[in-house]
Amino acid sequence: MLIGIFSDTHDNLPQIKKAIAEFKRRNVQAVLHAGDIVAPFTAKEIAKIDVPLHIVYGNNDGEKTGLRQVLPQIESGPILIHLGDCAIAMAHDFEQIPTKFRAQAGVLVAGHTHQAFVKSENGKLMINPGECGGWLKGRSTIAILGTDSLQAEIIDLPL
Repeated sequence: MLIGIFSDTHDNLPQIKKAIAEFKRRNVQAVLHAGDIVAPFTAKEIAKIDVPLHIVYGNNDGEKTGLRQVLPQIESGPILIHLGDCAIAMAHDFEQIPTKFRAQAGVLVAGHTHQAFVKSENGKLMINPGECGGWLKGRSTIAILGTDSLQAEIIDLPL
């Protein structure tokens, strides 16, 4: 199963559209968003994703009621998601993922730092898709996870 992962979209609609187009091109079967959508008008674009969508709030998601009206599946996080045979713990920041979720999950997903990486640590695959918005680092990135292989890649989107 292929899973699209993005985070820190920060209201950048053109980059969100590029991310969604890349997820469709790669035929992902689910999408994870690790927080910082920011405004409900942006959530309307994300709501167009036509596969299962799992989302947590980020520290810049101030309009929680408005976001929940558009994306009723959004959660405070951290959350534990089971996709195929893969258990994934997700929060906006890795520090928010509790020990009990880390023990159950093979994959940990978070954003917040805007630093894209994929690494193995303590037997867990850790994925930070970086910032899709591209505002802070001048780089717009997403990630694709293959749950069967437990491998992930960071993909740069043109700005």
